[in-house]
Amino acid sequence: MAGSDTPPAQPPRRPLVAILTGAGISTDSGIPDYRGPNGLWRRDPEAEKLVTYDTYMADPEIRRRSWRMRQDSPAFRAEPNAAHEAVVRLERSGTPVRVITQNVDGLHQRAGLPERKVLELHGTVRAVTCTRCHARSSMREALDRVAAGEPDPPCLVCGGILKSATVMFGERLDPEVLATALGVAKAAEVFLAVGSTLQVQPAASLAGVAAEHGARLIIVNAEPTPYDALAAEVIREPIGSALPRLLAGLTEGG
Repeated sequence: MAGSDTPPAQPPRRPLVAILTGAGISTDSGIPDYRGPNGLWRRDPEAEKLVTYDTYMADPEIRRRSWRMRQDSPAFRAEPNAAHEAVVRLERSGTPVRVITQNVDGLHQRAGLPERKVLELHGTVRAVTCTRCHARSSMREALDRVAAGEPDPPCLVCGGILKSATVMFGERLDPEVLATALGVAKAAEVFLAVGSTLQVQPAASLAGVAAEHGARLIIVNAEPTPYDALAAEVIREPIGSALPRLLAGLTEGG
């Protein structure tokens, strides 16, 4: 038979899946959350001062305590868990995926998700920045200096105060990162909020924005959130088992 005018079948278009992740996705990696029943802020309310910008800048003792806390942080020993790996599998299946994370641990990237597909709303604990000249360097280098006897290591470029490259209380989010996250939320056809209390703004509002723009909102969190009423589905099961199952279903659904 001569050539056909019928074009070859195109594979079905896969929906854009946006995943907002909070501290709850990393608890299985040994990193405690902040506001849960056993969260850091509930166990030690004073710890919040260590990550409050004005207090950190004004009080050398707070800075010294902060550096000691960083030395002992489980974030540097943590490995990605089953939930992080499930997100990578979804991305490698060909599904368009963007992760918007409130976490600073870098575990999504460690699991194999490309850097360009991860928006770190609250920065990263794996780098430090100077509060005066904004020079950036590795956290490991700064912690090595602390271990060598510098309890509050100054910037090696200008002598200014160093801080973790995270967004402290009292600091604003990077407007460019936030704007990109907002665009992702508006464009998403499926929006998952995973391990987040959805109480910290403006990150939490992304769930509402996604729902308002027609996304199917799915919330996976142990505790109720202010956005549960907008969700098509709310899952209270442990994230380490619930998320891999949920994302495998999205892959199969194509």
